[in-house]
Amino acid sequence: MSKQVPQKKSINTTVIHSVIGVAIMILFRFLPISLPEVTPVGMEIIGIFIGTLYLWTTVDPLWSSLMSVAMIGLSSYKPMSALLVEFMGNVTIIQMLFLMLLAGALVTNKITMYIGRFFLTRKITNGRPWMFTMMICIGCFLMAAFVSPFAPIFLFWPVLYDIFEEVGYKQGEKYPKIALILVVIATLIGFPVAPYMNNGLALIGNFKTISEAATGTAIIINDGAYLFTTLFMGILLIIAVILFSKFVFRPDVGKLKSLNVEMLKKNPLPPLNAQQKVVSWGFIILIIAMLLPSVLPKTIPGMAFLAENTPGLGVLVAAALAAIQIDGKPALNITGVFAKDFSWSTFFLCSAAILIGGVMTNESTGITAFLNLTLSPLFNGMSPMVFTVVILIVAVLLTNLCNSLVIGMILQPVILTYCMSTGANAVPIVMIMIFFVLLSAAITPAASPFAAILHGNKEWVPSGDVYKYTLTYVGLELVLVLIIGIPVTNFLAAVMK
Repeated sequence: MSKQVPQKKSINTTVIHSVIGVAIMILFRFLPISLPEVTPVGMEIIGIFIGTLYLWTTVDPLWSSLMSVAMIGLSSYKPMSALLVEFMGNVTIIQMLFLMLLAGALVTNKITMYIGRFFLTRKITNGRPWMFTMMICIGCFLMAAFVSPFAPIFLFWPVLYDIFEEVGYKQGEKYPKIALILVVIATLIGFPVAPYMNNGLALIGNFKTISEAATGTAIIINDGAYLFTTLFMGILLIIAVILFSKFVFRPDVGKLKSLNVEMLKKNPLPPLNAQQKVVSWGFIILIIAMLLPSVLPKTIPGMAFLAENTPGLGVLVAAALAAIQIDGKPALNITGVFAKDFSWSTFFLCSAAILIGGVMTNESTGITAFLNLTLSPLFNGMSPMVFTVVILIVAVLLTNLCNSLVIGMILQPVILTYCMSTGANAVPIVMIMIFFVLLSAAITPAASPFAAILHGNKEWVPSGDVYKYTLTYVGLELVLVLIIGIPVTNFLAAVMK
């Protein structure tokens, strides 16, 4: 009986939040509110956006994203059939679908276990507790960046539990708390690194869409410039949080000095089989093919062709892997990945956010004109550097009150409005904002799924400790991004146009 009461309360709470969110979508347009330049269509869209924002924060993002799309289709924006074409016909959404499919295949084929084992069994960590911690964080960072965003947490946390038991750490001790939090922090830092994965791809694609709608010309963020910026800053932030943990928090790591990599090799993994090798190479080739046009001149034979067809490379690789037969089975089991290791919630949240971003900046809504009218006096006289600092501070505050992807979507029109009125280059500002708004979503459960997972681990990390440590780490990250990240981003954006 005691187990059924919380479940009933949870269901009732979900229903209440759902009703409130849908009511906002429907009824907001009837409020006696008048916004300069915003059309009646724009008021409908604003209401749907606010309702979607509420639902994303309080209930399951999958169904609430679909509800958002349906409500836009039922609005006066455009007919449902045309809206659905705009929704699923978006190139970024199709690209994201197949990239997430191939990343999910790495999880399905347990390739992530081999990656994790590699970082855990480096002999350089023997008797060096902080080098061991560093290797785990680097592993989380790279896996989150290029493989799967949630795999590092679910892979490394169980390993750490076993190590804590092996060397004698108990729940409540300082180092286990810090180590478990650092896994999430490193994963969050890696999450927005790749310009062709998950929320980073969604925000880059959304900015292209809204800039084209607002100016008539799409503003393109160079994938190579973005990747080099985020890789450099990501590694710097990982090193910084490790050093800060060692010299400021100073947990007792004496028990880890007895740790030897041979302890972690007691249950060795079997050699990679043919299917795992084919899927791994397919994914590696895809990443290289997508990156090359951004870093090599288009005059090199084949580069212009790759650049033109980059959005469809995931489709090509998925088709090729599915066609390859190994022991009578396809190397890539597409239906199996979709059923087991594809994050539908993430996919539809990103897809709906991209759609809403494009709809809100459409000329028929008047929302962009309203932002220009309202924000121009506010940012008048600000230099691009000061404006970037303000945007990043606003980003870190808002992203820990609401989903980080949503805040990124909200801030992009603000940045575009400022740059249109001042003539500043929007690319470096958007680049550093995308990176920081996603990596800093660590403090509250509403900030990101990563933060929610961390807050759910109350057995090892009480909420008070989560707030204490994540606030400190995010504050450190903000300082480094302001001091080092902004000039590095400006430099790379200028060099790699």
